[in-house]
Amino acid sequence: RGLVLGLLQRGYGELSNRDPAILDYIQAGLRLIMSCPSVLELFELLQVEALRLVCERPAPPLCARLCQLLGDFPQCLPRGRKLSLAFCQQLVRSIAHFQSQGTREAELRLYVSQVTQVSALLRSVWKAEPDTLLPSLQELFAVISAADTSFEPSVALASLVQHIPLQMITVLIRSLTTDPNVKDTSMTQALCRMIDWLSWPLAQHVETWVIALLKGLAAVQKFTILIDVTLLKIELVFNRLWFPLVRPGALAVLSHMLLSFQHSPEAFHLIVPHVVSLVHSFKRDGLPSSTAFLMQLTELIHCMMYHYSGFPELYEPILEALKDMPKPTEEKIKLILSQSAWTSQSSSLPSCLSRLSGKSETGKTGLINLGNTCYMNSVIQALFMATDFRRHVLSLNLNGCNSLMRKLQHLFAFLAHTQREAYAPRIFFEASRPPWFTPRSQQDCSEYLRFLLDRLHEEERTLKALSSAKSSESILTDKSQAQETAHKTFTEAPSMESEERTLIEKMFGGKLKTNICCLNCKSMSQKEEAFTDLSLAFCPPTSLENADPKCIEHSEVKDDYMVQSNTSATSPDAETPLSNLEVNRGCDTVMNEGTIDFSSEPSSENTTISELKVENNGDMSQSLVGKNTLSVTDLLNYFLAPEILSGDNKYYCEKCASLQNAEKTMQIIEEPEYLILTLLRFSYDPKCHIRRKILDNVSLPLVLELPVKRATSPLAVVSGGWSVGVEISDTGENLAKKLKPSGADEVTCPQLVPYVLSSVVVHSGVSSESGHYYSYARNVTGSGPSGLCHQSTALSLVSPQDKLFTEESPCTVVENELDTEMPREWFLFNDSRVTFTSFQSVQKITSRFPKDTAYVLFYKKQNSTCGLNTNPANGLWVNGDPPLQKDLMDAITKDNKLYLQEQELSARTQALQAASASCSFRPHGFDDNDPPGSCGPTGGGGGGGFSTVGRLVF
Repeated sequence: RGLVLGLLQRGYGELSNRDPAILDYIQAGLRLIMSCPSVLELFELLQVEALRLVCERPAPPLCARLCQLLGDFPQCLPRGRKLSLAFCQQLVRSIAHFQSQGTREAELRLYVSQVTQVSALLRSVWKAEPDTLLPSLQELFAVISAADTSFEPSVALASLVQHIPLQMITVLIRSLTTDPNVKDTSMTQALCRMIDWLSWPLAQHVETWVIALLKGLAAVQKFTILIDVTLLKIELVFNRLWFPLVRPGALAVLSHMLLSFQHSPEAFHLIVPHVVSLVHSFKRDGLPSSTAFLMQLTELIHCMMYHYSGFPELYEPILEALKDMPKPTEEKIKLILSQSAWTSQSSSLPSCLSRLSGKSETGKTGLINLGNTCYMNSVIQALFMATDFRRHVLSLNLNGCNSLMRKLQHLFAFLAHTQREAYAPRIFFEASRPPWFTPRSQQDCSEYLRFLLDRLHEEERTLKALSSAKSSESILTDKSQAQETAHKTFTEAPSMESEERTLIEKMFGGKLKTNICCLNCKSMSQKEEAFTDLSLAFCPPTSLENADPKCIEHSEVKDDYMVQSNTSATSPDAETPLSNLEVNRGCDTVMNEGTIDFSSEPSSENTTISELKVENNGDMSQSLVGKNTLSVTDLLNYFLAPEILSGDNKYYCEKCASLQNAEKTMQIIEEPEYLILTLLRFSYDPKCHIRRKILDNVSLPLVLELPVKRATSPLAVVSGGWSVGVEISDTGENLAKKLKPSGADEVTCPQLVPYVLSSVVVHSGVSSESGHYYSYARNVTGSGPSGLCHQSTALSLVSPQDKLFTEESPCTVVENELDTEMPREWFLFNDSRVTFTSFQSVQKITSRFPKDTAYVLFYKKQNSTCGLNTNPANGLWVNGDPPLQKDLMDAITKDNKLYLQEQELSARTQALQAASASCSFRPHGFDDNDPPGSCGPTGGGGGGGFSTVGRLVF
């Protein structure tokens, strides 16, 4: 015993006591005397000496030799909970002091094997005595979180990570991230050092722990730490990709750091300069593993360039380097980004912390209700989802201009790029509110939309007039792509007059031609007018005997799938005064007659609308083919059907110089890019002096065919083309009958232009002065929704007429084709809430919630790209949307940072409150996005009250 003690404390001759040879000698001796009873005495001695040695921070060779000895003779390990615990903690400290002696490969290999030996001993102690694991890990965290700058713990600590059971990950990370004693500086320090561990060659699971810690911090909203660590370490992590041994772990951490850092391009732009050389090196390698990594890296880079488009000068070299690599689809990119954001790391923490209020899973941003502003919010979301219009607005170069269009661009940019769940459009609301709209009271969204488009149109005309001479020169000379995109003519047939059209005219403008033919002298008068939306009246329901000509013609259709049955009376003359771009219907008096006749017909004078409807259904049932839902196509055909002007509504014919009966027909002669249809649901009730609402369900076809009469069609087309048209068109032969009286002598024939449904604004309530608006919308680009051309749906409508006119109506045909619809293609925008929905929900809304009716519809012309160059190869349009102006991007980045700080502050305050009053139940008040006096989501948009279950705080 004395000999062994002397060797360990004083060495032997020239050998110092810290020479591994001493331990070799002792181990050989122990082997020889294993069977002697005196060996027990030595074991006891070595238990104490082992602990002493470890406390003296032995160098790697000696420490490894000691661990080998203790591994072979576990009897020498310190016994008893207190001693074994102290031994494990001191061993962790010793590893932290390890430094490699040489730099040559052989020396490094030796060093790594020595470290592996030490960590293997720790693992066996943890297995034998599980109680020692947690204190050892606390010691490990204390070492790496220490703020002492004079001492840098060794990367060799990484070798311990693989021995920590992965099932402990959740508990450990939760206790670390929620421990109030762990200061932010300590956490930042620890996280940075863990990221440095990625350099350790044999480390397993390091990336798993690093990512888990990053996610844990995001879940408790400690964004300051995440931002600091990411910016400090992102380049180091990227640099590790050069080394095949540590590449898998480094790529996993890099992906998580970049994809979750979504509030600003700063982190991504730190590594952008190094991407190209790394890609070339992977390509030169030609190894299967390098190719696999290159695929993963490519996907990551594409996601980042998509999220931070607008830096063509930075991304072009990268796009060039990656051009032969497969590119992920837009859907996949969106999915990856939405799952990776810090704000989507739902907190698996105690329920005292509310769920983070980041963007919804849809990736879309809601609009906060500023007090009965749902009429604006629903219209803005519908315009934002009109993809081509949004892209044009975002691509305009409006620097230094304080126009309404600039404010709309600002709003669209925030809707596209903010991290917030919902954005408050205060500035835009104040700038775009019609002067006669009373603040904080409910308004008509269709009136607001018309006013907004009119303002934008007039403003652009004024600006063009001011700078016409200058801009025409600059278009010719300026080669800047952004400028080109902003000023380029977007129509298919560029001509001088199309160059002069405003953006609103290019996107929403169409032309109507009104013909009035005197039935006495057969003279014709014609008038053309522009429109941005068509207001579709409901056909006044009367019994067939005394119906006006329009209705008789309309209900003749036997083989049509829908007849105007359960519609109630309406008179569009009560609509708000129309702007110069609006179509005026001129049939007000006829419709009023219909209204008066009908309302006095069935029963007492004060019959309610719903009673009228019921009785009317009874009246008409004989003439019905059993189908009683109107479709948008019916309303459109009624709008375009010939109308007899007689009685009080006679036409003054200049040729006859007197009032005469006349026939009035309307034709669309130029179709818009986006067709906006307003269903005139609010009719004026002259008895009660209020605007009632027509609650009839109107079915919405996914594909609508608009009859457009261009006077250029040659005669030859009439026979063949026209008959096909009749079969496709929803009114069948009836339309041909209607067109004969007025158009028989013309050679024009309507061409059916297909439109796909883009968005629907729904009004919930019973009058225009009250209720709530929300909208359904989907991404529809020129080639069809989300780049997927809805050809199947279009074809089903054009399929042989037997399919159309049997008992199966085109609506059901469309529904059957809906299986081809892309999953999660439709969104429901209800003020600050955005959720996924389906086209079936859109169609069934009125049958589910009788007060919720489609009011304004946006249809997009199919297969037209509107002349916008969206080729991603030029680096300009990386995510389909154009790059943002620098000042806009800066504003968004700044606001995103502010938002993360707000979230963090509220999370910390909440954690403190939860700790101080852990048992009190405090609901978070009502949805703060519905201020007092707001219209609230009363209808099919989901109940009011708490916006998410997560808002309840226990």
